[in-house]
Amino acid sequence: MTSRGQKYWTGGSIPLIGPDVLGGIIASASDIGVVISEQGDVLSVLVKPDHKSFGHVEHWEGRNLRDFLTVESVPKLDAKLAAFVESEDGATGSIELNHTDKNLEFPISYSLHRIGPDGALLMLGRDLRPIAEMQQQLVKTQIAIEQDYELQRDFDTRYRVLMDASREAMVFLNVASGRIVDLNKPAAALLGAPRKELLEAAVAQVFDGRRRGEFLEALTNTAIAEGSKTIELIVRKTKARLTVSPSLFRAAGERLLLCRIEHPDDQERVSDQLTEDLSALYQEGVDAIVFTDLNGMIRAANESFLNLADVGHVTNVKGRPLADFLSRGMVDQKVLLENAARAGQMRMYATKLNSAFDNQMSVEISVTHLQDRSHPSFVFVIRDASRVEAVRKPNGTVNDDSVRSVMELVGNATLKDIVAETTDVVEKLCIETAVELTHNNRVAAAEMLGLSRQSLYVKLRKYGLLAKNADS
Repeated sequence: MTSRGQKYWTGGSIPLIGPDVLGGIIASASDIGVVISEQGDVLSVLVKPDHKSFGHVEHWEGRNLRDFLTVESVPKLDAKLAAFVESEDGATGSIELNHTDKNLEFPISYSLHRIGPDGALLMLGRDLRPIAEMQQQLVKTQIAIEQDYELQRDFDTRYRVLMDASREAMVFLNVASGRIVDLNKPAAALLGAPRKELLEAAVAQVFDGRRRGEFLEALTNTAIAEGSKTIELIVRKTKARLTVSPSLFRAAGERLLLCRIEHPDDQERVSDQLTEDLSALYQEGVDAIVFTDLNGMIRAANESFLNLADVGHVTNVKGRPLADFLSRGMVDQKVLLENAARAGQMRMYATKLNSAFDNQMSVEISVTHLQDRSHPSFVFVIRDASRVEAVRKPNGTVNDDSVRSVMELVGNATLKDIVAETTDVVEKLCIETAVELTHNNRVAAAEMLGLSRQSLYVKLRKYGLLAKNADS
């Protein structure tokens, strides 16, 4: 204690309570004790020894307490001191003040007591920071709980929408209890009972032929087995035979089985319907469809292709290369096969189709590479383009400048020079067409034109097509 504090605690010349004893009482009763005058001047400060979070506050003594309060706390202190002056009893209630000192801000809850004959005021304070921190932790915990609750509601909603919208029959089983945890309407329909009746029902009572332990063991073994994961079960109520595909997983510490249920006839019916539809499209479709092996040898062709090629029977085309029916022969076939093998498919390849009577027809060809099969193949879809060819702009129309430059030579050059100039125009047109048809595949374009790759490169540079093709 300072001399100022020592004088106050002794009460002048007549000792009342020893300063050490009084300091111990204050320290045990509060985190901080402050004695102030009626004007708010700090006479003495005592901090609980094991409470160091205030820092050093001895410099408060001799200064006004308002110097160490935040702006909003000063009016509160003024009002409390005014009440203190008017009060006649020894206590003046409590007050919460926010202190600020050396960039440190801390809230204190004080209880105020009148002491001594000179009108001094004892303020016993409790640090509110632990309570504030606890409140903040409670608020954060509450917010986290609410967020988790909203997230859970979101997942529950998605799960329920998925279950209701799915046409696939699904049942969730608890492995430990052997009861149905959840199922959707398609599953209830296959099991022959309302969904509410089946919830929490023992699954062994839904199916025939096995006890609960044997039934769950069979489902679990099927779920963890390699290869085919299906098991056939008979519904007790309807005697229907169902195929069950179980999957084992764990949620919230419990083992669950997701069982996808199918009626064998449904799968066969869907497969048969699709096969029937595809077969009808192949046989009756307006577009020609041809299946070849990886070398382009025809395996099968539909009626539309036979009509386009003027062929009497499919046996007349089986085993023959598709190139026999393309105007550019192996060049066309190689371009189609190589592009489809590289990209998986090729669309809208324009060429001409040769018929059995040496007629030609403009066609557009799309080809798909079916490689993920035991017998990989190419499928060609060929469409008659002769009816719209007349209204289409040719791919390589000679531009007006080229024609005008040739016409201007008449009378100014010999026929030999004019023919040479015309040859350049036609040659450029042919190269542009070949490059476009092969999608800038220079090897295929060179083969289509009967040129070496080096010769084609020279001509591309000659006609200024090299940079143009690089940009496309």
